[in-house]
Amino acid sequence: MSPAAGAPRLLPAGDRAWLLEAPDDAGARRAPRFARELTEDPPTGVEDVLPAARTVLVTLRPGADASAVAREVLRRWASPPAADEAAFAASADVVTVPVRYDGEDLADVAALLGTSPEDVVAQHTGTTWECAFVGFAPGFGYLRSPDGRLNVPRRAQSRTAVPAGAVALADGYSAVYPRRSPGGWQVIGTTAAVLWDVDAEPPALLRPGTGVRFVREEDA
Repeated sequence: MSPAAGAPRLLPAGDRAWLLEAPDDAGARRAPRFARELTEDPPTGVEDVLPAARTVLVTLRPGADASAVAREVLRRWASPPAADEAAFAASADVVTVPVRYDGEDLADVAALLGTSPEDVVAQHTGTTWECAFVGFAPGFGYLRSPDGRLNVPRRAQSRTAVPAGAVALADGYSAVYPRRSPGGWQVIGTTAAVLWDVDAEPPALLRPGTGVRFVREEDA
């Protein structure tokens, strides 16, 4: 479907799905919350909603009216967002993650940003991050800050094993490794928080649209 100026593109994905593509950076920041709104109040005919970095995949039920779903998705996008940044940060759906800032890469991150390790910690704990999408491993949430702070590249050399609970930064995101795995993100700390538990409901601590506040472990 051809978008109007400032509107997202809605592209067919297979025979019963639409891929909503955010029109700009502001739209990309809105996408996870929009996906959550669609999940909690799905339009008639919608089976599943899956956000990514700049897109939202809307899967239809068999026999659904694809055109009607497309119109409703675009109508909802054109409506004012349910919450602005301030309201989101103050909402109840914010997970607190205590962190011990003892990461091997903390000093390197500070050097990359031209600041001190203490300032990196202050910036990391001084905002409400938002889970934009989940990928890489079950429970691995890509967390985005509203002001794009602490944007550093991945390590030049990936590690063969990053421990579970490692708190890291890369490419404008922060994340917590839910399990031991290879990885190239810059590790700035560790947490005992459980990000993925198959016996929990839901099993993932973080879902797209969830807010995250990092706090120093001694302040928790």
